[in-house]
Amino acid sequence: MSPQETPGTIGVLLPRDIPRADLIPFAQEADDYGFDELWVVEDLGYRGGLVQAATVLARTRRIRVGVGLLPAAARNVAFAAMEVATLAQLHPGRLDIAVGHGMPDWMRSVGAWPASPLTLLGEYIRTLKALLAGRPADTDGRYIRLDGDGVRLDPSVLPELPEHVPDIFAGVRGPKSLALSGEVADGTLLAEPVSPEYVRQALTSINPRRPHRLAAYNITVVDDDPHAALAAARPALQPLGDPDWAPHIVPLGFHDELAALRRTSRSAQEFAQTIPEEWAHRLALTGTPDQVRTRLQDLFESGVTTTVLSPVGPDYRSALAGLAKLL
Repeated sequence: MSPQETPGTIGVLLPRDIPRADLIPFAQEADDYGFDELWVVEDLGYRGGLVQAATVLARTRRIRVGVGLLPAAARNVAFAAMEVATLAQLHPGRLDIAVGHGMPDWMRSVGAWPASPLTLLGEYIRTLKALLAGRPADTDGRYIRLDGDGVRLDPSVLPELPEHVPDIFAGVRGPKSLALSGEVADGTLLAEPVSPEYVRQALTSINPRRPHRLAAYNITVVDDDPHAALAAARPALQPLGDPDWAPHIVPLGFHDELAALRRTSRSAQEFAQTIPEEWAHRLALTGTPDQVRTRLQDLFESGVTTTVLSPVGPDYRSALAGLAKLL
């Protein structure tokens, strides 16, 4: 699969724990290698998503930057719209924003988990899109209440062209949340692991009635030795036995067995190392460049429009160089 044959775009994830000295070089190298997109994360206790986006947009030439994701309960939507509009105006056509519920445990730990996350997310995305389009946001919802006579973005801060307004993704899992994404968002962001089976199942819930982008995160290791690639990916599989990942694993047909393996493992490390090779191959994109290109092709054919490759440490810049072999 050459770049000319790629039916979708290939992005890369900026690791949340990348050393400070490597953050900007990683983004610049991703730009120079020719990746289409760079996505930054906002995980509790790590770096802020909008600040990372602003930094890498200012220090790169052409790569599109996605923020995935901003928890809806964490920011007043009017002030979030100001930040997003500023980035979109200063870096036209290079920004995407994903909004989601946030991880329930994280949001509860900061006192920001709403009684109805679904209601909040729908109100938030609709309002954010109205504000970024320059319309008054007259919202009287359960969680968001804005007076349209006084809350709108001044034309001087809006992106100059409609096509420069960022696409708003919903970063969600679960059928009701996916259905909401298809209704209100420009795209859906699916967290890892994303298989063709999971994509097809998710799309039945999303049921988009207009053009809808689908971005998919996946743990990825590329090596000329496929066994070395799989071994390198295993530490990143440690969280996948937790209940939050069930929607991703169920379509693969071995969810119950994987959950049982996690329960009987003495540690997350032991769990990741004892996952059967056949399952591990389906939970991550690993192998030679040609093998991983085939997996990417399967994802694009299932409906993914952007595959976001998540590099595995400890040396993220070396891992990025390996991922660039796919381009």
